Amino acid sequence: MSTLGIIGAGAIGTRIAQRAIDAGIDVVLANSRGPETLTGTIAELGPRARAATPEEAARAGDWVVVSILPLAAYQQLPAAELAGKVVLDTGNYYATRDGHVPALDAGELTTSEYVQQQLPGAHLVKAFNNLSASHISALARPAGAADRTALPIAGDDPRAKSSAAELISRLGFDTVDVGPLAESWRFEPETDPYTLPYCADPDAMRAAWEQFVAALRSGTAPQPPAADPGAAPLPAARLRSLLAGTPRTLTADRLIA
Repeated sequence: MSTLGIIGAGAIGTRIAQRAIDAGIDVVLANSRGPETLTGTIAELGPRARAATPEEAARAGDWVVVSILPLAAYQQLPAAELAGKVVLDTGNYYATRDGHVPALDAGELTTSEYVQQQLPGAHLVKAFNNLSASHISALARPAGAADRTALPIAGDDPRAKSSAAELISRLGFDTVDVGPLAESWRFEPETDPYTLPYCADPDAMRAAWEQFVAALRSGTAPQPPAADPGAAPLPAARLRSLLAGTPRTLTADRLIA
């Protein structure tokens, strides 16, 4: 019986948890506030899920998904328990939220290279960071489906990437291997494969975010645009094209730094 450890019970972590349970995988879910705060979430997920501490989730998982923020929180992860594990990192770097990290601002490291430094014994794989939580549920399809969506992955350990791809396939998605963690910038925020290609109306979503950022910079306090109401499958061939052609977008060049 396979078990997925998940550290981080936000929107991404809980959607992945539900997909895992639907695929017949047991889930051990943890957050930073303690297992007792997850009672409602576990009740919704059902009997294949249980709450635990981050250390327990790390030990229990055949794979471990880390979906936490801000970036400084990675320093609090149970590095010893994650050593030797295949760890799927869903995180992104936003300096306005995480505080400036000069090596990330300058492009000297990718976010996941930085995370790998915090977890030196883990076999890190970047995944699930370039689409919204709602798309995880909306776009999952059985293997072989004509409208199966692909997700990019990156990692320095080929065996870890193969294991992560197996898990992601069970969760309902194909994968495109982008290469080592040094290449994971290709699906970081505001690159061509980031979020918009999975939206039903990417042009409308892009325009809404640009209006939001313009209002924010003018000194007003607008509400972020509502989540995209629809999702569009992104086949592997199209994802490969987007990954190959995207320019690197450093912090200073982003709409939202």
